[in-house]
Amino acid sequence: MATEVRAAVLTGVEEKFRFEDLILDDIRPDEVLIKIAATGLCHTDLAVQHGDIPGPFPFVLGHEGSGVVEQVGDSVTGLAVGDAVALSFASCHHCRNCLAGHPTNCLNLYPLNFFGVRGDGSTTFSRADGGVVHGSFFGQSSFATHAIAAATSVVKLPDGVPVELVGPLGCGFQTGAGTILNTLGVPAGSTVVVTGAGAVGLSAIMAAKIAAATTIVAVDIIDERLEAARSLGATHTINSREVDAVARIMEITSAGADYGVDTTGVATVIESLLQATALGAKIALVGVPRPGETVNLGLISASGKTIVGALEGDSVPQTFIPQLLALHRAGQFPFDELITTYRFEDIERAISDTASGKAVKAVLVMPA
Repeated sequence: MATEVRAAVLTGVEEKFRFEDLILDDIRPDEVLIKIAATGLCHTDLAVQHGDIPGPFPFVLGHEGSGVVEQVGDSVTGLAVGDAVALSFASCHHCRNCLAGHPTNCLNLYPLNFFGVRGDGSTTFSRADGGVVHGSFFGQSSFATHAIAAATSVVKLPDGVPVELVGPLGCGFQTGAGTILNTLGVPAGSTVVVTGAGAVGLSAIMAAKIAAATTIVAVDIIDERLEAARSLGATHTINSREVDAVARIMEITSAGADYGVDTTGVATVIESLLQATALGAKIALVGVPRPGETVNLGLISASGKTIVGALEGDSVPQTFIPQLLALHRAGQFPFDELITTYRFEDIERAISDTASGKAVKAVLVMPA
């Protein structure tokens, strides 16, 4: 049976989100219906709003949802009505990369996560007059009071987990931590530089500490975020507006860092990171760049460096999210310290606070 929902709808580039009452389609046999408790606000949502990532409008975004299962499709196993869950990205689970255990590199990743439709081309949302509203963003579109997701994108949560806070584990926190632990496989004793100390960067810093890296350098332009980075494990912090970041990193590391993670997507910052890493270093690029950003290839050629465009930390959410929760229980991954909660209807204030740096990770809490 179709479900009436309240959703924040984006109608075009640089438009504000507009709240609408929509109709959510019936679930398919392999899907579940989730009553959303809360959803994180991610830079990727804002990249669609600003036109850095193209989107089909009108569009319901949101891809860090968490909540409770309300309906279960006939072919779904392992999930039941009443289960508390987190939602993550969509993947096909049958292409060669999925079958090899790398769903973040799913060959159908972009159609399933960014095109606004299910894999078969159908839409999940509609207006009362029958007008189509695109959804299925990252396989969920959680900027709504309910969401439809394929069961394969859903992670059942252990008992006692605060459901309202875990949504960002499905993207931002998973991406930062997974880039260190999975994509780069940072070993103990390493030197790591992280550019950008937002939610993804701070997650990477926490993960670098977990991995026993001995020198962890955070670079940002906001002092409050650099203070957070130090409290979460950074051994050194650099405000790149005040000092030459490359020179300071070379001073700290002597020969340059072994590993680098960029979360900004800004070409000049990436070039600085390339200059501040050692020959043979491994560097992961995580940030969403603005269209037209370019990097000097002379900084890469004959450097022996490995550059990888990292996606979701090369994570398998059904195993990695429980690992992050276990680390949280052990006091090693305090992701909740990064979260500021807002009412769903205050989405524009959450966006403003995120842009100013007042909020590291804004989480929108749905009405009861």
